[in-house]
Amino acid sequence: MKLAAFQVNDKEYYGVVEESGKLVWNVKEMGDNLPETILNGIQEGPSFILRIEEIMMNKRSYPKEPPYCFPIDNVQWKAPISVPAKNIMCVGKNYRDHAIEMGSEADIPEDVMVFTKAPTSVIGHMEDVFSHHEVTEELDYEGELALIIGKAGKGIEEKEALDFIFGYTIINDITARDLQKKHKQFFIGKSLDTTCPMGPWIVTNDDILQPNHLTIMTKINGEIRQHSNTKHFIFPIERIISEISKGMTLQPGDIIATGTPAGVGKGFNPPRFLKRGDIMEISIEGIGVLQNNITH
Repeated sequence: MKLAAFQVNDKEYYGVVEESGKLVWNVKEMGDNLPETILNGIQEGPSFILRIEEIMMNKRSYPKEPPYCFPIDNVQWKAPISVPAKNIMCVGKNYRDHAIEMGSEADIPEDVMVFTKAPTSVIGHMEDVFSHHEVTEELDYEGELALIIGKAGKGIEEKEALDFIFGYTIINDITARDLQKKHKQFFIGKSLDTTCPMGPWIVTNDDILQPNHLTIMTKINGEIRQHSNTKHFIFPIERIISEISKGMTLQPGDIIATGTPAGVGKGFNPPRFLKRGDIMEISIEGIGVLQNNITH
C-alpha cells in the first residue's frame, strides 16, 4: 500500500495511491474518525492500516471524483510525515564506495555512524529546495532509502528488527558541505530549510519484502549520478535498528535514513555541487521517484 499526504485547494488530506498510479483515494474523507495525519495513524498502531484496508475494500461505493478520489496530476504532494516528532536519524557512510569517495579506505566505518537532520528541513515531492546561496556554495545531494518505525522498541534484536518497520520512503539528504567543514559537525550543514525532501509516499512494509536488495538511482538534470543497490549496505537495516535501539527507545513515526551510495557531487573531481535550476530525481525500486528542483 502506498500512503500519501497531499493538498488540494489549500486543504491537506492523506490517502492511498491506486496501483495504476493515476489516482489517489482520499481515505480521510471516506472513513469515520480516522487520525488527523499519517503520523497520528502510525502512532495509533496496527488498527490504522486495518481501517484503511477496510475502506479500500469498499471503495467502489464511492465515485471516482472529488472529494473521494483525485487524479494525481491534480494534487500537490506533501511529505508523508511533514512534521516529524523528532529529528530524522541518518546513517553516514553506509556504502563502501561512498566512504572511499569522501576520503579513503581508512574512512570505511567499523560501527554504525548516526547524525540527525532537523524536522524543519522536511518538504515533499515536487516542492522547491532553496539554494541557500547566502550561506553555502557547496550544496550536495544524497539519495537514500528511509524507513519509518511502526512500533516502540528498545534493545531490538536484529532477527526481529524488520517487524518494527511501518514502511519505507525516499529521502534526499541534501547537505551543505562547506558548513559541515566549517562547524566540524553535521547538524547545521544537514538541517537548512527544505533540505530533507521526503516521499513521494510511504510504501507499507508488507509490500517491500527485501529492503536490503533494492536498486537506487539519483539523476541530476537527467544525468545518472548515483546507481547502486541496498545489497551494498555496510550495515543492513536490521543492524541499524538494533544498534540505534540499544540505549534509546525507538518510537512509532521515527524516521531513519539508511545512507547514500557513491556519486555525490563532492565525490567528483572537480566537485559538482547543486545550483539553481537543477532538477533532482531519486528513484528506489518498489517505491517510486522523488523529484525536487533547486530554486531561489
